[in-house]
Amino acid sequence: MHRYAQRGRERAGTGAELAFDALYTAHAADLVRQTYLLTGHRQLARRAVDHAFHQAWQRWPEVAVDRDPAGWVRAAAYEYALSPWHRLGRARRRRPAGRGPGQALLTALLSLPESYRRALLLHDGVGLGLPETAAETEASTAATANRLMHARAAVAGLLPELREAPPALRAAVLRRMLGEQAATQHVRTQPAASVRAGSERRTRLWTRASYGLVGLFAVAALLATVLDAAW
Repeated sequence: MHRYAQRGRERAGTGAELAFDALYTAHAADLVRQTYLLTGHRQLARRAVDHAFHQAWQRWPEVAVDRDPAGWVRAAAYEYALSPWHRLGRARRRRPAGRGPGQALLTALLSLPESYRRALLLHDGVGLGLPETAAETEASTAATANRLMHARAAVAGLLPELREAPPALRAAVLRRMLGEQAATQHVRTQPAASVRAGSERRTRLWTRASYGLVGLFAVAALLATVLDAAW
């Protein structure tokens, strides 16, 4: 009986690995490109996506039953990339934009407030509907629609190609421009198995560190007790 139970667990584990690997293979490269448009920094985009997939593997039972696993990972990558901890570093490393339509688009995107930029990329870049964009950005539908309207207007003011397009077609033109800009980014991703191994290694390190901290607190409490008794 034990042997059959062990085989069942192995088959389940293999199934989880295959499902994770399929998700990673299908979405990792595109997600790096999207996160680059969100931040303007290639290295940060790669780190954010790696972090998101590490989290996804650590919490795979939850991610596997999510209605949109790719959306779960995307939200985690965007949250990491837009974390206040990275804001100072991004400002310090930012270089003046070069010339050309691609750099002009990126400069226009980075001029937007982060909430506007994220909504614009999700709706006009990724292609989410308005309710889905609102849900992922944790905003109301009305607020999201307002952000999209102002974001498109601001970007159109900086890009002649978009400004000259009829207002009704600007979303489609911007979607094409975002797709073309993302496609220029050559992305090399790790093998999915390496991502899983890195996630498991990180989990082991955090577990050991947690045990170490618990041990230190226990020793400190014991010393405090001994000193109190001595006094």
